[in-house]
Amino acid sequence: QLLKDLEEVKELLTKATRKRLRDVLMTEKHKLELEIKNQPPLKPKDVVEEEKSSLGGYTVKINNYGWDQSDKFIKIYVSLTGVQKLPAENVQVNFTERSFDLLVKNLSGKNYTMTFNNLLKPISVEGSSRKIKTDMVLVMCKKKREEKWDCLTQVEKESKEKEKAAYDTSDPSEGLMNLLKKMYAEGDDEMKRTINKAWVESREKQSKGDIPMDI
Repeated sequence: QLLKDLEEVKELLTKATRKRLRDVLMTEKHKLELEIKNQPPLKPKDVVEEEKSSLGGYTVKINNYGWDQSDKFIKIYVSLTGVQKLPAENVQVNFTERSFDLLVKNLSGKNYTMTFNNLLKPISVEGSSRKIKTDMVLVMCKKKREEKWDCLTQVEKESKEKEKAAYDTSDPSEGLMNLLKKMYAEGDDEMKRTINKAWVESREKQSKGDIPMDI
């Protein structure tokens, strides 16, 4: 932002003719130049954010990806048509121990971003990298420890554990009831009618004594 202000002040200086106005603008110019000089260098994360904010064109958030793993790496595959034609510096990844940001600039007039926070386990920033392939970016996260990951993020893990707890009961019939309730809640009208019908028929059979009971 300071650089933009400085550019504007310089432009006004070229147009200003009155001495008093030129003096004011010169003072402002020196002040801005000093501020810029004294600014601390941007950290890698800040650089990515700064570039995101200054990007022209339309920015698209990437939600679709594939992933797998080896003993040493977590590999995230991001499909982007024509990405191999971009200059290498247009495809940037910023890694931290538990996250990474992918930024692809000016691909067919659009910018693409993807952020992963709270990775399941720590990664090595120095050992992680990205590879540009035909119509794809491969993000390679180097594992700090050679162990299997059940999922990519801590949030995914917690979500899976909650779901498992909801249906993992010691009573099989209770687990089935929970599953039916979930299907009913998430199903369309046809699914709800089917579950209702099955429930009524099951109740009728029980009341008639058609279902054998253990003695």
